[in-house]
Amino acid sequence: MPIIQINLLEGRDAALVSECARQVAQTVHHTLGAPLDTIRVLVHEVPRTHWAIGAQTRQELDDTRAANASAGGQP
Repeated sequence: MPIIQINLLEGRDAALVSECARQVAQTVHHTLGAPLDTIRVLVHEVPRTHWAIGAQTRQELDDTRAANASAGGQP
């Protein structure tokens, strides 16, 4: 039974996330030959405050970029 885990930042439309899970399951079915009813796709939506890039959270990076853009600085 293949188990696929997808970690992504929260905020995407639920229909898009569902379609992604369906497409991943179909791809695993076609490439590995696993029956669809045995494939599990787990989607973990992570808050921007819990996703770090280097020493900053994604939320901090987004806030910095927004402040720079509103001040006319570089994105």
